Amino acid sequence: MRFEKAPRLILASLSLLLSCSAWADFSATPEEARGIAKEAYLYGFPVVEMYKTLYTQAVDKAGANFKAPFNKIGNTAKVFTPADTAFVTPNSDTPYSFVWMDLRAEPVVLTLPPIAENRYYSVQLIDLYTQNFAYLGTRSTGNKGGTFMVAGPDWQGQQPVNIDRLVRSESNIAYALYRTQLFNNTDLAKVKLIQNAYKVQTLSQYLKQPAPAAAPKVDWPKPTADMSDTPDLFRYLSFMLGFAPPQDAEKDLLARFAKIGIVGGQPFKLTSLTAEQRKALEDGISDAKAEFAQFKKDKVDTHQVTSGDFFGTREHLNGNYLYRYAGANMGIFGNSAEEANYIGYFVDNQGKPVNGARHSYTLHFNKDELPPADAFWSLTMYDGKTKLLVANHMKRYLINSRMLPKLKRDADGGLTLYVQHSEPVDGNKSNWLPAPHGPFYAVLRVYLPKPEMVSGQWQIPLLTPIGQ
Repeated sequence: MRFEKAPRLILASLSLLLSCSAWADFSATPEEARGIAKEAYLYGFPVVEMYKTLYTQAVDKAGANFKAPFNKIGNTAKVFTPADTAFVTPNSDTPYSFVWMDLRAEPVVLTLPPIAENRYYSVQLIDLYTQNFAYLGTRSTGNKGGTFMVAGPDWQGQQPVNIDRLVRSESNIAYALYRTQLFNNTDLAKVKLIQNAYKVQTLSQYLKQPAPAAAPKVDWPKPTADMSDTPDLFRYLSFMLGFAPPQDAEKDLLARFAKIGIVGGQPFKLTSLTAEQRKALEDGISDAKAEFAQFKKDKVDTHQVTSGDFFGTREHLNGNYLYRYAGANMGIFGNSAEEANYIGYFVDNQGKPVNGARHSYTLHFNKDELPPADAFWSLTMYDGKTKLLVANHMKRYLINSRMLPKLKRDADGGLTLYVQHSEPVDGNKSNWLPAPHGPFYAVLRVYLPKPEMVSGQWQIPLLTPIGQ
């Protein structure tokens, strides 16, 4: 009986392969393709941006930003500087550790050490869609440490009794992004000790058992310069979707994507497109970018929506792919609202884009109205063009709450920060956050925000041009 079924299985597999191949063909009209491409671009941009980081940190061993192979931990035991270019809008308060998890063969076990109660740390668990599916650390599991297991969608085993918590990823490729609070430059040695105590093992290594059969080797496609801005994005999206089973809520959406050739795990036939088809995809991408630009101007720059809307679980995002795109575009791998709140300063108090070549600015906090944080807060400067930290002779990339004793207070007890390109006069250098000589933006991060920030009761101060 076993041998009688084999030909049927082979035929069924061949039939499925042929149907998938046909399904991946471009069947949409140009007008229809333009609309689908707009949807697919908003949906797929975060996935492809994540792939860029994956390739840089876990695949390209000769690259400057390589951290560690899959299922190993890489630590950055230093403060981020403008030389760090692996992803945009990095923070320089919390040295990072990185684990790219390949969960196809078996789960991965993360062991955290106990650390001092006054130090914030977190492990943000991110699936290939850039959704934050779980957290470990100060807020979620405390500072006592523990042993935690991350399993992919296909794993059917039992949780070992000595594992504190099992978390599930809906994709077989996932990212663990560690943040360990750095108090100041003299504190770096302690941060290194904590990072060295972070432990990563496959489940078989943890249990001291033979490893299961290895997952098939992957031919990781090399990123291209324009992969996030052209139809080439759909090639990487199709590749990455092969690492995640389709979600029931997205089956209709993925069926529409298939009409322009996007099918998880199947090649996207970019070179086979006609000029008309390619133009339709390019127009759809342009439409998506225009929608985001208007959304950013109307909602983000005016603080009507916050970072907490853009980052979180699948349930939190609830199918809002524009929000997920916004998060990846402005600062990929941002924290969920309960972990941290981000306030982006892209415009001044008159709604005009901020520019260090045109104006100097102040950011004023009234007495007793500093950012409400249970952990800490930080204001970090970014170049408006590169979205990276800004080089300056002071090597100051941020001002944070740990620096308060060294900052100059106003006569009434308030705090005024000077955000400008040139060094301020009148003894205000201590409160200076250097800006580039051109477009910039700043991000105020509030870790473990207090209820008054979450509720909107705390009023956000605005950047004000000096002399206004």
